[in-house]
Parts: sequence; C-alpha cells; structure tokens
Amino acid sequence: MSLTKIASVDPHSPARKAGVRPGETLTHINGHPIVDVLDYKFYAYDPKLELTLTEPEGGSRTLRIRKEEGEDLGLNFETYLMDRARSCANKCIFCFVDQMPPGMRDTLYFKDDDARLSFLMGNYITLTNLSQREIQRVIDLRISPINISVHATDPQLRTAMLKNPRAGECLDIMSWFAQAGIEMNCQVVACPGVNDGPALARTMEDLGQLYPAVTSVAVVPVGVTRFREGLCSIEPYTKEQAAALIDQVESFASHFMENKGTNLVWCSDEFYLIAGRTLPEKAYYEDMDQLENGVGMLRLLLHQADMALEEEEPEQTAPFSIATGLSAAPFVQEILDNARKQCGNIKGTVYPIINRFFGETITVSGLITGTDLMEQLRGKDLGERLLIPDNMLRAGERVFLDDVTVEQVEEALGVTVVPVPADSGFDLADAILGREVTAQCPVLPPEAEYYRYNPSS
Repeated sequence: MSLTKIASVDPHSPARKAGVRPGETLTHINGHPIVDVLDYKFYAYDPKLELTLTEPEGGSRTLRIRKEEGEDLGLNFETYLMDRARSCANKCIFCFVDQMPPGMRDTLYFKDDDARLSFLMGNYITLTNLSQREIQRVIDLRISPINISVHATDPQLRTAMLKNPRAGECLDIMSWFAQAGIEMNCQVVACPGVNDGPALARTMEDLGQLYPAVTSVAVVPVGVTRFREGLCSIEPYTKEQAAALIDQVESFASHFMENKGTNLVWCSDEFYLIAGRTLPEKAYYEDMDQLENGVGMLRLLLHQADMALEEEEPEQTAPFSIATGLSAAPFVQEILDNARKQCGNIKGTVYPIINRFFGETITVSGLITGTDLMEQLRGKDLGERLLIPDNMLRAGERVFLDDVTVEQVEEALGVTVVPVPADSGFDLADAILGREVTAQCPVLPPEAEYYRYNPSS
C-alpha cells in the first residue's frame, strides 16, 4: 500500500474545495514526484498547484488548486511521514534506549535516525542513514536547520563510539551542508575519558571551522541508568570531571566570542549541577538555541518566573505541592520562595523525586515515572493540587513513561494533578498563584516518540 494514500481531507480546505477524495494517492505536485512528507510540504507551499492523483480503481487524474502561499492543502495521509520511519543503524556505546528496562511500550524501544524528523520535530540525527541522493535532497530542498548528534569529529573515534563504519563521514557531510548554506545545531554526548579532553578540543575546533553554518553546539553528560547489563562500562561524570569539562568548554567559548562574536559551544545545565557550580547568567546563553538539550533551561525558568512575580499583589492560595526531578528541585524551591516573599501567604511544598525506576543517577524530571510519584508521595501532605512538569508525560497525552496514567496517580494520592509546561517560568508562577495553566504539548505521530536524554528537564 502506498503511504502517500490520502486518509482524509480537512473540511473547507483548498484540497476539499478542489475535489480531492480520501482513498486517492498523491503522486506528483507541479510535476515533482511526492515520495514523503518533505516533498509534500516543500512543493505544496506555492499558491498555484497541479496535483496528480491515482484513483482507487487505478485511473489517474489532475486537479488544479489556487490557495494562499504557504496555506496547508488539508490532506492527511496514512502515516505522518508518508513513509516508514527510519531506524538507527548505529550501536552507540552510550545509547539511552539500550538502557531502557524491559516491558515498556514498543515505541520507547524504537531508535529513530530520520532526517525528516530532525527538520520537522527537532530530533537529532547522526547522518549515518543518509544516502548520497538524500544528502543532495537536503541541499536541493534547503532543509534547514538540521540537528546533528556529532559526539566526535575524529573519524576513528566517532566510528568506534557509534559502531558504524559510516560514522566517520560526518564532518564531510556537514561540510557539504555548510557550503550549501544549511544551518546545523550540534550535540555532543560527553562520556568520561572517551570523547572529552583532547577529543572534545578537536571536535570544538572542527565545528568552529564550520561557523556560521554550525550555529550552536551543546555538550551534555552521558545518561547512565541501572539497566546497563551487557553494555560497555561507562560511569557518570564526577564533580571534578564535570568542572574540568566546563573549564575547557568555557575557555573555547571565550576565545570564539572574541573572534566571532558568539560562544558557539555551551555546557548543559546538568554539568554545572554535577560540578556544584552556579549557572551562568541568562545573557551568557545568547539566543537560547539549545534549550532542547537543557542548555540555559533552568536559568530561563528562574528569569521568567521572576518577571511573572515582580508586579504581583499579595494574595493567599490554597495549599499545593510540586513534584520534580532532583536536578530542578532547588530552582523550583527558589521560585516558590520568591513567590512567598512577593505574594504573601503561599502554602506550597516542593518534593524532589528520586528516580528509582531508571536508577538514582538519573535526576531529570522528564524521566520520572508515575510509579515513583505514587510510591514517594503516598501519605505526604500534598494540599489541593500536585503540580508536575508536563515533560513527565507522553506528548499530548496523560500517560507517564511506565504507562501509568495521570488519573491513576490522582486516585492513588487523592489529589488533583496539574501538568505545567516544563519550559515556562511564566506558567509555573501562574500555577503557584492558583491560576489555570494549560500544558500545550504537541501530539507527536507514533513514529516520532523517542527519548533523548535531556540533562536539565
């Protein structure tokens, strides 16, 4: 069955008005073959379109459509990608999916490495899946920006880390993209004694040579769960190791700033927490391009909450509680303390949740399960509301990583659970003050569910 078969047509859409019918297959737009969602979105952007459709009976017909430039045609297909998602061909020594416990939902074991999801959903890719034709299509369609998991630019080291013979081609492919004006955000998952130190110095220098096509680089610590049986030995960063890496990155960033006017490379918040260091001020993070990797996320949360609270009148709210990861808990507590100073008798308690499901080395809120919430908060004074960051839940749903639902947690703890946007200090301040907030999680297609270790969620 063709995956460009039209499943439905939105009411009042340009496609519906033109007479496109569910069950037909879209084969061409303005003469260009439509292979997947990237072709569809690129060629359907124009205001004048000629659609070639194959009817269920096998016949072919052509329809002409006029619409606003950029207006969505209103077609929905059998799958979001109009194709099958491409799984990862690597066997990375630090892969978080390999450290998942057994018995979880199937989508959590699917390792995507799909350039289309990088452009459309922000997923990071390693480039090892791209054929020469697909590399050229990225250039021809101007697919930008692309998020790339680099890890190391030394070809031999990268090949050893990803366990893929094509891994060493990364810098060559990135150079082609740079020459074509494709912007790239990069990620380095740092493993102690593997790709830090001299290897990280080379990586930063190589990526710096590709500036301004490489617009930002995040260095995040490897996530180590308790489920590493049969995998190579990797230890979490120690306080001393984290401090040394921060010094190395900040030294490079300082010199790059002097020459190019940007830091280019940043450590994630998690490194500062491990090292016991104060987070840099908000201005250090420039445009906050690496929030998805936990770079500057906590500083932004504090800044936004302060802005939201600075002009508030004193008031009293019903008692409540906040559950979050060990990493974020001190910062959430600081926001709550500031709210008390500014707004009066606010009765709230922050509960840091220990991650017993994945192991206590995992301290981020986005990997907390419903089971850990229920076991650690049962019998606690939770007030009338329990606030949780919405990244504990599957995007667009009310389900935790372990398939426990929000409703089950509410029943077990006898309290209303309120998901709060994890990346918004404004919403957290509103929730603390008892105002209604709505977590705006986009609904992801099934093939896009993956868990990228986000150090400071």
